[in-house]
Amino acid sequence: MDLNYTVEKEFEKIDFTKSRLTKGHYEACNFTQCQFSGSDLSGFNFTDCVFSECNLSLCKLIQTTLNEVKFKDCKLIGLHFSDCSDFLFRVIFINCQLDHSSFYKRKMKLTSFELCSIKNVDFTEADLTGAFFENADLQGALFEHSLLNKVDFRNAKNYQINPEMNQLKKARFSINGIEGLLNKYDIIIE
Repeated sequence: MDLNYTVEKEFEKIDFTKSRLTKGHYEACNFTQCQFSGSDLSGFNFTDCVFSECNLSLCKLIQTTLNEVKFKDCKLIGLHFSDCSDFLFRVIFINCQLDHSSFYKRKMKLTSFELCSIKNVDFTEADLTGAFFENADLQGALFEHSLLNKVDFRNAKNYQINPEMNQLKKARFSINGIEGLLNKYDIIIE
């Protein structure tokens, strides 16, 4: 079965919960203020695409390819990025709500999370080497057996990371965030 191939197309203010996006390959496309909530995007391929002000909450992403995809001002609640294709997975998040999503075992070196709400997100066994959390709220985020080498947490907040259960070589933290590394010891920092 041949898949639809779409290049450099603008999709604006479309409710894809009513008229479904055609399954296929999308390259250098822009999706602006589109509604995808609960849609099945399994098997889709997105390359060099930008999603702006879109709602993709609770979408299915089984073997979805996200290659150099930027999400800006998007609602991405409850997504299982762990189900995406491993091939060429590369994403950027700017001012997005990623709460209750999963990046379980996801390789995402150098990923940027800027001004994002990342509450109760599962990063278990994820490779976040060199990732950047700029003004990100990581309240309740789960880091277990994660590769956090060279990750920049200096401007992140509300994280709780157990240094004994994660690799943190050359990770960067601010003095104000040090409590998030020591909570398990039940000590008082003043």
